[in-house]
Amino acid sequence: SGMKFFLQYVGFFFAFFSAGFLIISTWTDCWMVNADDSLEVSTKCRGLWWECVTNVFDGIQTCDEYDSIYAEHSVKLVLTRAMMITADILSGFGFLFLVLGLDCVKFLPDEPLIKLRICLVSGVLLLLAGLPGITGSVWYAVDVYVERSSLLFHNVFLGIQYKFGWSCWLGMAGSLGCFLSGSLLTCCMYLFRETSSGRLHSAYSLRKGYSSAVTVVTNAHLPSSPTATSKMYAVDTRV
Repeated sequence: SGMKFFLQYVGFFFAFFSAGFLIISTWTDCWMVNADDSLEVSTKCRGLWWECVTNVFDGIQTCDEYDSIYAEHSVKLVLTRAMMITADILSGFGFLFLVLGLDCVKFLPDEPLIKLRICLVSGVLLLLAGLPGITGSVWYAVDVYVERSSLLFHNVFLGIQYKFGWSCWLGMAGSLGCFLSGSLLTCCMYLFRETSSGRLHSAYSLRKGYSSAVTVVTNAHLPSSPTATSKMYAVDTRV
């Protein structure tokens, strides 16, 4: 039982931070950051939704949103948006299901098997959330790296060159955390599911045997039927 609580809380810890990392990564502006060391006046970051320039001296930041979600954007940007939003939704629901499945939460306290199944569903959702999250963030990072390497290889300099920034790293970390928490909740909690079902079956058998014994004892102490009693009384009076 102690090991079960430990696994639940470890899974809760990783699920909480992983879902938070994915959401922060999706809605922050530093997926691509200025990689040119000669530009010391400002730092330029690009996100999935807007682009921001921060002045190095006074720290003033100005951001420009992209035109529209329906405007023409690169395939990299559109697919990364879709995958990260999917990962956010799945990880959020996975975390909420995990909260309901914790033993310390007073939700279905008399149904341990149902709570274990809720934890298993949470683990599956977190595993599914890690897949689009890691795919989107790694693909975005590799695409930025390949683009920059090809420009450097051909000695082409087109304005500012970029490398992947902390938002991209945060997406990778959140996705790996989802994989870890989902693996804990699905693989390890399944063992406790089998143990709990066995205990419930044995408890049910004991209860059934106890109720049968009570029935037998009760029947043994019950008086005989009225018909038999009246017959015995009639025989006694005749005698």
